[in-house]
Amino acid sequence: MNMTAVSTTLDLDEFLAARWADPQVFTAQEFARAERFWQERRAQDGLLLKVRAAAARQITSWTGCTPRDVGSLGIQTNLETSDLDLGIGYPVAGREKLMEVLAEHTTFVGERKTRFDTSRLVFSFTVQGVEIDLSALTEEDFAVACRMLEEIATGMSERERIAHTWVKYLLRRAGRLEDYAAWKLVTYARFCPEFNWVPIT
Repeated sequence: MNMTAVSTTLDLDEFLAARWADPQVFTAQEFARAERFWQERRAQDGLLLKVRAAAARQITSWTGCTPRDVGSLGIQTNLETSDLDLGIGYPVAGREKLMEVLAEHTTFVGERKTRFDTSRLVFSFTVQGVEIDLSALTEEDFAVACRMLEEIATGMSERERIAHTWVKYLLRRAGRLEDYAAWKLVTYARFCPEFNWVPIT
């Protein structure tokens, strides 16, 4: 969908306040536009999934850990400019070794709090021109993240994914970057409020 300006019947502030996009609020015409945009993203999944698989193989070869998609592609709310977000779990005692191993292949981005006493380590690298953000979580936090993703997979309907993605697109298109950054996290917060998925930037 290539539009220099996007008109909408939606009140984006209401969605931000509610921290959720209810498809029932959409007019039939607005939802049709949202669904068309979402289906265009799904048509691009094949390429991104190949890149994700290649990145996962690299991560496994470096760390011995099996990664999981912890980002918007995995829950089908990604935009066309989305990077890929993968996560792994590691034993706390293995932190320094993990940092040492990944230093050879990635750029260390920083450390982000996840819960009261834990954090995730964030690394970045590129595969076939696509940026890969790798979050290394403690094994306990990784289990929580995986449970959260399973709950999203079973609890979020396709219509809700479409609505969420459209609001996300509209916020970015409007240049509301702080709201856009916050909106990207509402799905995770809704299904796992105890897990603080702090943005990388």
